[in-house]
Amino acid sequence: MVVVSERNGFIGLERTVDSITIGTRHRTDYGDLAQLIASIKRDGLLQPVTITPDGVLVCGARRLAAIKQLGWRTVNVWVRSGITDRLGALLAEQDDNLLHKPLTPTEQATLYRELKEIMAEEAAQRQAATQFGTGGKQPGQAGAGESPGPYGMKGDAREQAARLITGTDSSQRLERIAHLQTLAENPDQSEEVRQRARAELAAIDTGSPVSPAFQRLNAHTSVAELERIANDTDVDEIVRHHAQVAAHSLRETPADVKAAELERLAVEALRRVKEQTKTQKPRPLRPAPKPDEGTVPQFPVRAFRVMWSEMAAWWLHYDVADIAHALTDEEHEAFQETIEGTVNFARQIAEHRTTARVAQDAAARVIA
Repeated sequence: MVVVSERNGFIGLERTVDSITIGTRHRTDYGDLAQLIASIKRDGLLQPVTITPDGVLVCGARRLAAIKQLGWRTVNVWVRSGITDRLGALLAEQDDNLLHKPLTPTEQATLYRELKEIMAEEAAQRQAATQFGTGGKQPGQAGAGESPGPYGMKGDAREQAARLITGTDSSQRLERIAHLQTLAENPDQSEEVRQRARAELAAIDTGSPVSPAFQRLNAHTSVAELERIANDTDVDEIVRHHAQVAAHSLRETPADVKAAELERLAVEALRRVKEQTKTQKPRPLRPAPKPDEGTVPQFPVRAFRVMWSEMAAWWLHYDVADIAHALTDEEHEAFQETIEGTVNFARQIAEHRTTARVAQDAAARVIA
């Protein structure tokens, strides 16, 4: 029997299972179908699947997968003539997911990326209509990003899409997962970065937090870019050396360093190297500041460690004759002053360490 409803725009009829096209779905894992199969086998299909007039599945992918396993040749369907646009189909799929098996975080992000794009396009179209139509609004009054959507929602496309998928403004979380997906799909990224992105996404789907994964991948992409610069023969040799040293130092970072700190160090190292690539000209050596030239800024111990890790065995990378020939008298004098100041600083460190050890030994004897 065929049932027609004008109000909802659907027709109920029976259709062959093989004639239904699944198309592109954001769900990639239907989960355990055993209970659903048992229910359908016992009670029949209580809720028909929904398709477009062209036979493309709108909702009911798990039910369709279950009846295929049962070997059904035909199935009752709702044919919805009202769902013909991309956004409507996506929202119908999302409704189906909420009612049945929830989407995984990466499936949510995939759906979010497409919803965001479509909703931004629709907002831009509505903005253009109000600017140049009969609404009487002037250009610039209603921005596409804040234009109310057709479902009564306000906010930019990111917030609207996130709320439709999760019920909350989880746009930052979904944006970060989407960024990892983009890295995993991007052929311009190194295979190492792509593999790490895929591994992080798999971990997120099993419950791992998103923010540390996002921060780790930002650090890895920065290291990969440093290594690319280090291997670029068109870049100044000194800049390449700095990039190589920075990348090596970051790769040797202890495993217990927090993801946020690793990201900060990597991004900062890449920023410094990129600043050098803008001119690709080494800065001339400057003499050490004199005590009467004002207060000299004091740097934290972390900066000291980074500087000396970058300078490890620096003398092995230069030819003495080349340096002696290239330096001006002023630059050589500045170099000597820096060496003298460094030796004096090293002597003071050694003295402080010796004094501290003597005090510790004396305290230990008193306690004994």
